[in-house]
Amino acid sequence: MDHPVPESSLLASLPPARIVPADELATACASGRRLAVLDDDPTGNQTIKDLPVVTRWAPDDLRWAMRQDTAAFFVLTNSRGLAEPEAARLTREVARACLAVAAEEGIDLAFASRSDSTLRGHFPLEPDLLAAESAAAGQPVDAVIINPSYLDAGRITVDSVHWVRTDAGMVPVGSTDYAADATFGFSSSELTAWVAEKTGGRVDRSAVGRITVAQLRTLGPEGVAAALAELDDHGYVVTDAVTDDDLRVLALGILAAERSGRRFVYRVGPSFVRARSGQVAAPPIDDATLRALLPPTDTPSPGGLIVVGSHVSLSSRQLRLLTERVGAVELELVPAKIIAAGGAAEDHLRDLAERAAAALPQGNVVIKTSRELVRGDDGEQSLAISRRVSVAVVELVRMIMERQRPAFVVAKGGVTSSDVATEALGIRRAWVRGTLLPGIVSLWEPVDGPATGLPYVVFAGNVGTDDSLADVVQRFDQARTFVP
Repeated sequence: MDHPVPESSLLASLPPARIVPADELATACASGRRLAVLDDDPTGNQTIKDLPVVTRWAPDDLRWAMRQDTAAFFVLTNSRGLAEPEAARLTREVARACLAVAAEEGIDLAFASRSDSTLRGHFPLEPDLLAAESAAAGQPVDAVIINPSYLDAGRITVDSVHWVRTDAGMVPVGSTDYAADATFGFSSSELTAWVAEKTGGRVDRSAVGRITVAQLRTLGPEGVAAALAELDDHGYVVTDAVTDDDLRVLALGILAAERSGRRFVYRVGPSFVRARSGQVAAPPIDDATLRALLPPTDTPSPGGLIVVGSHVSLSSRQLRLLTERVGAVELELVPAKIIAAGGAAEDHLRDLAERAAAALPQGNVVIKTSRELVRGDDGEQSLAISRRVSVAVVELVRMIMERQRPAFVVAKGGVTSSDVATEALGIRRAWVRGTLLPGIVSLWEPVDGPATGLPYVVFAGNVGTDDSLADVVQRFDQARTFVP
C-alpha cells in the first residue's frame, strides 16, 4: 500500500472553493432534466433526504416516483450483486421502462448510474448501456461523466486521482483493500488510467476528458459548460471534487450544457447525486422524528433486527463494537452449511429463525454471516457463492418476520441491504427520509407492502467509524424506550 498522505498537504495548493448558493442550485435542478438514479446497491441514497425510491420498475411504480414533486428519484437495481450478463439485461430493461414511462408523462430524463465510491461495479457496462438505450429512444448521449466522490465518507478526487480517507491519512484507492475485490478488482487510482484499465484498453487514457478541482474553482460553471460543449463524440470525462461546492459548480455547469442541447449519462458516487438533485447536506434525523417512526410507546416494543452481511474489515470491527456496547443476541449464518448438500441449509435457517424470534421481544438480535469469506476459483464463482448466501439471508429474515416483527431493521452491506429490502421485506416504494449519522446511513420509510411503517436502515459496508453501527442501534434503543 502507498504511504498515506496527510489530507492537508494533498489540498494545500488548491485554490479556494467557489461558493454556490443553495437556492441557485435548487432552482437550476428543478428546471433541469429529471434525474433517474439507477442504484447498483441501496447505499447511494445515504447523502440525501426526502426522495422517492422504487425497487421495481413496473410502469405503476415508476409513474409513482416520477409524479412526486422532486428533482430526482432512485431505482434500486442491485446490479453490483449480479454477474455481468444479468447486469446487462437488467440495465437495458430498467432503462427502457424508465424511458417509456417518462415519454408517457412528458418528462425528459437524465440517467445516473450510481455505483461504489471505491470504484467497484459494472463499469463501463452500465453507463454504456444507458447511453445506448437513450440513443435508441432518440436521445443520443454526448459523454459519460464520471465522478465517484463520496465526500462525507472521505472519498475525494484531486487532479483525477481518487483518494480514500483512512485513520492514517489519504490513500490512493488503487492501494486499498477495495481494489483487491474478488469480482471488481483494479489497480489504477488515476481515473483516466482506470477508464483505460476497465475498458481493456479500448479507450486510451489520453482520450479521456478531465475537469480538475482547480478548473472547477477558477473557471466556474461557465467553464464547465464550455468544456462539455466542445465534446464531439461519445466518450468519458473524469471529474474532481473535494467539497460540496465543487460538486455544485460541476452540476451547474452540466445543467447549463444540457440546456444548450447536450446530453450526458453520469457514472457517479453518492455525493454527486445530492448536488445534481438540488440538495445540500442535511443534519441527521432528529430524535423526535425517529421516535415517530417507531411503534407506539404504549405498546410493548420489541428489539431491532440487525443483519450484517458485509465482509470488509471495517464492518467486522463495527460488529465487534456493537456486541461490546449494545446488548444483543448474536446468531451466525454459516456459509458452509448453506452450500452443503442435503437438508443442512433448511435445518440451519429454521434453528436461527426460531432463536431470533424468541429473543426479539426482549431486545436486539444480530444476524451475521460468517466472517470467513468463501471464495470460488474465479470472480464469477465467488459471485455465485455470494448470491447463494444472500438468498439464505433473505429467507432467514423472511422466516423471522413471520414469527416476530421487530421494531426496526438495520441491514449492513450493499447487497445485503438490497436483498433484505426487496426480497425479505417486500419493499417496492419508499421515501428516503435522511441519515442517522452525518452524511451516512440512510433511513427508509416503506409506504407499501408488509413492511409499511417499519423503519429500515441501509448501512453500507465500507463507511463510518468502528463505533458507527453501535451508535445507530443505540439511537433506536433510546428512541424506543423513551419516556416523556
